[in-house]
Amino acid sequence: MTQYRTIGLFLLLAALWGSAFVAINAGLEYFPPILFAAFRFDIAGLLMLAYAAYVTDDPFPRTRSGIATVATGSVLIIAGYHTLLFIGETDPAVTSAIAAIIVGLSPLLTTGFARIALDDERLAVPGVIGLVLGFAGVIILAQPDPTNPLAGRTIPMITVFLAAASFALGSVLTRAIDSNIRIEPMEAWAMLGGAGIMHVGSVVAGESPGEVIWTAESVLAIGYLAVVASAVGYLIYFTLLDNLGPIEINLVSYVAPVFAALVGWVVLEEGLTVPTAAGFVIIFTGFVLIKRRAIRAEIHEYRHSNVSPEWRASRFRERLSIGFQCDAETRFREKLDEACRVASIEFPHDGPGRNYFAGQSPG
Repeated sequence: MTQYRTIGLFLLLAALWGSAFVAINAGLEYFPPILFAAFRFDIAGLLMLAYAAYVTDDPFPRTRSGIATVATGSVLIIAGYHTLLFIGETDPAVTSAIAAIIVGLSPLLTTGFARIALDDERLAVPGVIGLVLGFAGVIILAQPDPTNPLAGRTIPMITVFLAAASFALGSVLTRAIDSNIRIEPMEAWAMLGGAGIMHVGSVVAGESPGEVIWTAESVLAIGYLAVVASAVGYLIYFTLLDNLGPIEINLVSYVAPVFAALVGWVVLEEGLTVPTAAGFVIIFTGFVLIKRRAIRAEIHEYRHSNVSPEWRASRFRERLSIGFQCDAETRFREKLDEACRVASIEFPHDGPGRNYFAGQSPG
């Protein structure tokens, strides 16, 4: 894949996933929120399962760890994340850009959860500052009333924040399970399982299919989310996995809000305020601090290596499960990889069969 095609696909993916937040806001005019999310993944899950059957010999989880991975993804990454996201976006104060920016916290939250759940090395001071900046960015976006901090738009934004936390926790737990199911069937069955959970949640919440208003706009919204943002978006994502490093793939979360703001402004006439822009900058700064070692490693790799994309992809897959590695292991890997490059030896890493959720939380 040429560099220009890679850049083009990256921007296209960011545009698809950023505009998905706009499609959610537009579709909520016609669908109850939980049922809307369930319908989306009914369609997307079937499309992804067909793709998984095409690219793999066995698209079914056969082991306990594989089933546990799918179950975790269904509950936290699909049902938990999208239920909370769609409910949060029902509030007019949560614009497409704001939702996308808060969801951009996922890589930071993934790091924090991993340090707790996976016994990784403790965060250094810059990493702690990065997490604090992430939370500060959300507070700036919410603009709570000091006299009544839970009034106004605070609760909806906390709901979206909890959605990002659900996705991050699911990403960490799928890594902890460490099954060998491939990402394509894992995503497909997690989507279908999550859709089933959300249908149950929709009934419990008192939603009814009779509340759906079927119009050209509602069909366009759910079709865009299920087919374009989910199915096509993940196809592009799978393509980019073999050509981008961990930092580049994480940057999708920070380019997507730009497209969410632009499309939201054009389609829904949503405004972009100074606190929204400030919150984005602060959250992105937190991301840079959290990922500082991986950023340096990625820059070093670009400057000093002439390795093939396949070599970089194999190295990336090992890191991709949560978008980072603990500092000690990263330093060890970097030294070992550098020694292998000097000796012209290709160090064997995990193959494409490893499961991973990359900390990327599309709309």
